[in-house]
Amino acid sequence: MATAFEAALLAGDIPALRAIPKADLHNHIIGGGNRDYVRDRTGVDIAPLDHVLNSMDEMHEWSGKHTGVAFKGPHGRMVGIEASFVQARLHGVTRLDGGEDVWAMTLWENREVARLTQTMRDIHARAAPEIEWIPQMGLSRHCPIKYLMEWSAPFFDLDFYQSIDLYADEFAQPINVFKPVYRAAKAKGLRLRAHAGEWGTADDVWQAVEELELDEVQHGIAAASSPQVMRFLADNRIRLNVCPTSNIMLGRVESMAAHPIRKLFDAGVIVTVNTDDALMFGIGATDEYLALYRAGVFTAAELDQIRLNGLTDQPLRP
Repeated sequence: MATAFEAALLAGDIPALRAIPKADLHNHIIGGGNRDYVRDRTGVDIAPLDHVLNSMDEMHEWSGKHTGVAFKGPHGRMVGIEASFVQARLHGVTRLDGGEDVWAMTLWENREVARLTQTMRDIHARAAPEIEWIPQMGLSRHCPIKYLMEWSAPFFDLDFYQSIDLYADEFAQPINVFKPVYRAAKAKGLRLRAHAGEWGTADDVWQAVEELELDEVQHGIAAASSPQVMRFLADNRIRLNVCPTSNIMLGRVESMAAHPIRKLFDAGVIVTVNTDDALMFGIGATDEYLALYRAGVFTAAELDQIRLNGLTDQPLRP
């Protein structure tokens, strides 16, 4: 007998799909907001991408031109975060991983990390208290490690943040440079995530997991080119938080039908479906599932399993 989620997929019933709990574990929360909410709060209408980008530089240029204009300064960034809670709630997201970049503390008067954090807590309580929020510390791969360690320390001291992620240009610095901050995060009990294998290779995914002792990889789709790396990920239960539309719009994958998430799933790798930057790509969590189903990548039952695997940190292998 089909579950409610399967039945909604089969019927293409978007309101029903939105009402069913799901996770978004790969959400750059400043760029993950609801377009209508952002327009109403800031007067800036952020139209999503209408063409494929060719590089991270083009992505950063787009972000600076659009989200950078809409979310100026520390309080502007909080509007972006609130917009993400609104978007998540609209799409039935009941488990959301996201937060603020540690460098953003420098935007606040006297670098008040406690105030920054309390502001986000207030936003969560006001905008979507029913969502299980996993507050994340974000790290830019462009930043020197000495600054990342300095900026991270007051976040660690709060004993509030539950996950950490390393993102931006995969080739900015070697992955082992970031070991000190990941050792500190592990000592604090944070869930360890990092971007790898979006632009890099399968070997880069393996190296990132081993060097930083990752629990999860953001993207990781390059692993599909290597049976050995896929077996390593499956055997060690390393979850890949995949963003299909993002991969297409950044030119990493030719089409939804050709997305390597199918190959990863078939190899026993635990995968989840996520949005990345909802404002940029014009999508929500519901849209990602529906797109994969309509492209014939997964059956409704398989997508339901993937959905459930995002709602726990003890997921079942395919």
